[in-house]
Amino acid sequence: MTNFQLCIILLTVSVSACAQLLLKLGMKEIDTANGMLSNGISSLLHVIFSPLVFSGLTVYGLSTIAWLWVLSKVDLSIAYPFLGISFIFTLLFGVFLLDEELSAYKLIGTLMIVMGCFLVAKAA
Repeated sequence: MTNFQLCIILLTVSVSACAQLLLKLGMKEIDTANGMLSNGISSLLHVIFSPLVFSGLTVYGLSTIAWLWVLSKVDLSIAYPFLGISFIFTLLFGVFLLDEELSAYKLIGTLMIVMGCFLVAKAA
């Protein structure tokens, strides 16, 4: 794996995590817990085309296109574990942007994922 490929993998994973943040913010903005299921297609369309959710889906789609490029260049057994890095970003987004609680278990679990990604990168 080249440095360029590693950079694209990290970029793809971070952009995907940003997409998840947009989706979460969009879903917080819309009262969807009951609405999506009870009102059918019109509610689903309302959710999909809300600005934050639509932005999240668009960003996620772009990251998927970049991920396809990664998969064409890097062995799946090397590339896929890097998706674990998105846990770091989502943990940080949750704590600092969404005021979610950071527990010891979340922190330890995330650090274990980081260690696993590091080990996979060293093996590449």
